[in-house]
Amino acid sequence: MMQHCLRPKLSLLLTLSLVALGCGSSRNLQSVAISPATANAQNFPNGQVAFTATGTFNKPPSPQKLTGMDITWCVGTTAGTCPGNIAVGATVDQNGVASCLTVAPGTPSKTWLVMAGKAISSMNPDGGSQMTVFGSAQLTCP
Repeated sequence: MMQHCLRPKLSLLLTLSLVALGCGSSRNLQSVAISPATANAQNFPNGQVAFTATGTFNKPPSPQKLTGMDITWCVGTTAGTCPGNIAVGATVDQNGVASCLTVAPGTPSKTWLVMAGKAISSMNPDGGSQMTVFGSAQLTCP
């Protein structure tokens, strides 16, 4: 009879212990650095630039290389803003590989911001997203 009464209490105690251990132990991204800081696509094979992102966290291990599972990559014209479905002159995939879009011959070079970080999506899919914690690099497209 005594064992039956203890089971719910032990279960509750275990649950509360796990919750208490989880509180305050979250690991938060504080900053992102992208490498290389600047790149001209015409100097890379097939015009594809492989960027890497390194994150600094409030708890170890830090710094740490980030992947597409950790962050969002995008190309934009304004720091911290991903354009969504609005076309810009370059793209970047979830692995950080950026490419310039085809431009007409004789068009002057254009520099784009390649960004990586934590993003908050817009309610409007064409509106893109706003980066909360991010790093940026410059990509020059011929």
